[in-house]
Amino acid sequence: MLGPEGCGTRSHFSRRTLLGAGAGLAWLTPLSQVLAAASQQEKRRPKSVIVLWMQGGPSQLETWDPHPGKKIGGDAKAIDTSVKGLKIANSMPLSAEVMDQVSLLRCVTSKEGDHERATYNMQTGYRPDPTLIHPVIGAVLCHELSAKGVEIPRHVSIFPEAFSARGGFLGNKYDAFKMYDPSGPLPDLPKRVSEVRFDARMSDLNVLESSFAKGRRSDLETNKTLHQEMVNRATTMMTSDQIAAFNINDVSRSEKESFGDSPFGRGCLCATQLIETGVRCVQVTLGGWDTHANNHELQSARAATLDAGLAATIKRLKERDQFDDTIVLCGGEFGRTPNINPAAGRDHWPHGFSVVLAGGGIRRGTVFGETDPEGTKITPETKGAVRVEDIHATIHTALGINFHNYYQTPIGRPMAICEGKPIAEVLADV
Repeated sequence: MLGPEGCGTRSHFSRRTLLGAGAGLAWLTPLSQVLAAASQQEKRRPKSVIVLWMQGGPSQLETWDPHPGKKIGGDAKAIDTSVKGLKIANSMPLSAEVMDQVSLLRCVTSKEGDHERATYNMQTGYRPDPTLIHPVIGAVLCHELSAKGVEIPRHVSIFPEAFSARGGFLGNKYDAFKMYDPSGPLPDLPKRVSEVRFDARMSDLNVLESSFAKGRRSDLETNKTLHQEMVNRATTMMTSDQIAAFNINDVSRSEKESFGDSPFGRGCLCATQLIETGVRCVQVTLGGWDTHANNHELQSARAATLDAGLAATIKRLKERDQFDDTIVLCGGEFGRTPNINPAAGRDHWPHGFSVVLAGGGIRRGTVFGETDPEGTKITPETKGAVRVEDIHATIHTALGINFHNYYQTPIGRPMAICEGKPIAEVLADV
C-alpha cells in the first residue's frame, strides 16, 4: 500500500513521529537518545548512485532470467545463487555469489523499443518530448543533494555512449563529465605553460569576463556568468588533490584483477573511488549488447565482463563501508525477444526485462516479478509489472528526494521530478 507521498508503508517511526512522541516517552527513553537515533537514521540514507549501463539491450534470458529447457531459453544454462531458489545464467558465477545483496526486478516494462528513445526513457524516467530535454537521474541527484568540499565533477560518465548523460532543462552544468579508460591520465589537466604565464592568461581572461558579464545573465549569489563558473570549476579541479580519485594505477594488482581485465572493470573500480571522494553519480557504460545475430555467444561474452565488474563493485563498496551510502543500478534500455530469429539472434523487447538494484535503502536478496516461460508480453497492468518511472521513484525515495516536487522548466512548464510510484517490495526500512 502506498501512502500519500508515494512511499511504501513502513514499520519504523519517522524522525517527525519520534519527535512528536518524545514527550510522552520521556519516562522510558531520554529525548536526547531519541533524537540521536533519529539523526543517525537520517545520516545513513544513500547519497550517491553508480549506474552500470548496458548499452544495446542486454538479454534477460542470457543474464538474470534464464529459462533453460524452455522454448524461449535458447542455449543459456542456469546456476544457483546465494539466494535460495534463485538461479541466474551460468556466465555470471561471481554475481551469483552476491545476489543476496541485491534486488532483482524481472518484470520491467517500457513503451520504447528504439535504442535512442528507450535510452532516454530509462535514463530520465520520461519518454522523449520534442519540447524539452529531461535531466538524467545523476543530474537530478546533483541538483537535489549538495556535495560540499567536492572539487571534481559531481556527475561523471565513464565510456560515454551516443546518448550521454545530460542535465537537460536543469542546465549544462549538470551534464556528466566524460572520460574514458581510467588506466590513462585525464587529458588537458596539466598546465602547458609556466605558472607565471598561466596566471597572466587568467588575469587577461578576467578582464574579458568583466566586459562580457555586463548586461548578461549571472548567478545572483556569486555575480558570475555561467562561463566564469565553469572556468573556476575547471581551474579548481586542475589543482585539487581529489584528482587522485580518477587514478587506479596505485590500486593493488590483485584488486584490479578482481574487477576483470577489461576497460569496463577498470571503470567500475574508478567509480568506487569517485563515490568515496564524494562524487554524486558515476555511470559506467558497457556496450555490445545489441545482438540481432549470434545472440548466445555475444551475450555470454558481455555477461562475463559485466559479471566481474558488478560483483567486485558491490564487494568493494561493502569492504570500504560505502555500500549503505550508494545505490547501484544495473540495466540497459530494454531486453531481448523470447523468440530467436533466423540469424540466431534476439531482437528488441521492452515487454518484460530485468534490472538490478543494490545498496543503501534497497532490500537485499529479493526477486520481484517474473516472466512467462512461454514468452508472452508483460504489460503495465500485469501483476508485478514495473514501469521505468517506478524504478526512478524507488531510487529517489531511497535517496530521500521528494520526487513529487516540481521544477520550473525554461519554457515555463512545471515538471515533476518523477511521475512513477516507488516499488515498496524492494525498498528496505531506512
